[in-house]
Amino acid sequence: MSDNQVARWMGGSPVWVLVRLILLSVVVGVILSALGLDPLNILQSIERLVRNLFNFSFEAFERLWRYFLLGAVIVIPLWLIMRVARSGH
Repeated sequence: MSDNQVARWMGGSPVWVLVRLILLSVVVGVILSALGLDPLNILQSIERLVRNLFNFSFEAFERLWRYFLLGAVIVIPLWLIMRVARSGH
């Protein structure tokens, strides 16, 4: 293959393609590391990530439920009082 065919096959100059791939790999690596993934045991890391996301969703639902109950203690009686007060007209 000539240099022109290699560049066309790779999507640009081989050196610049290599530089872009290195930079993109570092960025993706940082993101995956922030998610707790480890390249040495990727399957265990993915399993741990899914388990943590699953647990987090239940914690978020529990918090949402508590906020609902806390707000409902005030909102529902006030709404009921306003309804009773308006029905007297």
